[in-house]
Amino acid sequence: MVKDFIFYILGGLGFFFFGMQIMSEGLKKLAGERLKAILNMVTKLPVVGVLVGTAVTCLIQSSSATTVMVVGFVNAGLLALKQAIAVVMGANIGTTFTAWLVSSMSVFKITHYALPFVGAGFAIKAFGRTKNVKFWGQVIMGFGILFIGLSFMRDAFGPLRDSQYVRDILVTFCHNPLLGVLVGIIITVLLQSSSATIAIVQVLAFNGLLSFPAAVPIILGDNIGTTITAQLASAGTSVNARRTAMAHSIFNIIGVSYMMIFVYNGWFVKWINFIIPGEMTLKGIMFYIAVSHSFFNIANTLIFLPFINWLEKLCIFLVPKKKGAIEPGPQYLEKHLLNTPTIAIEQARREIARMLNIASKSVSSAIKSFLDSDLSQIKQISEMEQMVDGLQSAITEYLVDISQNSLSDEESESLPVLIHSVNDAERIGDHAENIVEFAERRAGEKLPFTDDAMKEINLMWNELRSMMTEAESALLNNNYDMAESVLSREKNINRLQVDLKKSHVDRLNEGKCNIKSGIIFLDLVDNMEKIGDHLTNIAQGVLEEMRWKAQKEHAGFKKTAFN
Repeated sequence: MVKDFIFYILGGLGFFFFGMQIMSEGLKKLAGERLKAILNMVTKLPVVGVLVGTAVTCLIQSSSATTVMVVGFVNAGLLALKQAIAVVMGANIGTTFTAWLVSSMSVFKITHYALPFVGAGFAIKAFGRTKNVKFWGQVIMGFGILFIGLSFMRDAFGPLRDSQYVRDILVTFCHNPLLGVLVGIIITVLLQSSSATIAIVQVLAFNGLLSFPAAVPIILGDNIGTTITAQLASAGTSVNARRTAMAHSIFNIIGVSYMMIFVYNGWFVKWINFIIPGEMTLKGIMFYIAVSHSFFNIANTLIFLPFINWLEKLCIFLVPKKKGAIEPGPQYLEKHLLNTPTIAIEQARREIARMLNIASKSVSSAIKSFLDSDLSQIKQISEMEQMVDGLQSAITEYLVDISQNSLSDEESESLPVLIHSVNDAERIGDHAENIVEFAERRAGEKLPFTDDAMKEINLMWNELRSMMTEAESALLNNNYDMAESVLSREKNINRLQVDLKKSHVDRLNEGKCNIKSGIIFLDLVDNMEKIGDHLTNIAQGVLEEMRWKAQKEHAGFKKTAFN
């Protein structure tokens, strides 16, 4: 009996998770880039953030996925901390939809149709003519697999209803709600899914093993346990991403803490009984649990919403900024300066220089990873690339906003040059990711490189590193000499590319070089040369601006002298 119970539970959970994953992936694919677009639409109005978080989580059936996505957006600078906190609050409400979905099995006997759902979903996925039709098939198939898992869990718990020992253990949750909260936290942390925990609680209650008052503390503990996912996702990320995860934890821990007062005095159960009038039955207890889950998260959000600024400040205090940490998102793009185009353009220039600095740091880290065969910085490089992508969008939008004003000829000439510089800086970040791939291949396959090859790479890298520093200075300060130096170094980079390729061919002919290593060597040299090209474009943009400005000043001088 014990063996059957374990097998049924493990199998049921496996089917439940598998079904959730398939259904969630199908829904994500149906939504496509619209998910990101929806999250990017979040305004500074917290209520909108809550509604967006709720909608997205209902759509993808995973508060953890929404929270992790939000942490990623904050890390890339696409969402501010206050906006992210509002979305996370909404995600907590949206995740309760799964409990309502599971509750349907107590009324509609939907488990009887689980297998036909799987078959129909597979047929639609396999034979659908369009991508969207195939994705709908995936959703239907996942829906069916999810309920197959629930039916296995229901069957596993069924025989336990006659066990007095099991009943005595579960009854203790009624007398000790704190123990129930702890159990909810542990189960959710172990399963990494609040939806799975609630589903287990609902199935236990449906089988008569768990009373509704005993289920409530487990439901509350589940809300604390689910915050672990966000904490794990934020580890090693930007300070605002870690603050978002902290907000998620504080929001749920404080919410559960004050709600436990009403659990102990019995008011929580009375509130749910008031919301759902009539006698509670085993058939309806699943809905009571779903209502409780929704009630807590909606009430907690409504209570916290007016204090979202306070929550933001608390998170900033608890997660201080580390010295030297790179902040995601724009730092200089002040909207109130748009009506003063000259100043706004200079602010945009400073932001582009900062963007170039981050891209250069990502290249430096990528090269170091390659030279040392050390992959410890790969996650950081990926985060810097996300920051660069986020800055590209923000700066381009800012420059477009500037163009809506009445501009002088000089200002009009500067805008397209700056937009090109933004795109060049973003491409440098892309090449950093390419170099990371080379580092992963070298480390993964333990590919050998000759001492000569390593010296040549270092030689080209030293030239490129100086070039990146000079390009940033040229852009930030409109420095003519630095821009000219970049162009000079670009010639050296091009010469090194030719020389290094020739040396590589010689080593191949002499049998000194591993063929796979040689391919990576050539790719690395080409990527460094292309980075040099983008730096050259930035320097040429600086020179173009300065020459055009000099011509205008000269023309103005001649006109004044003539008059």
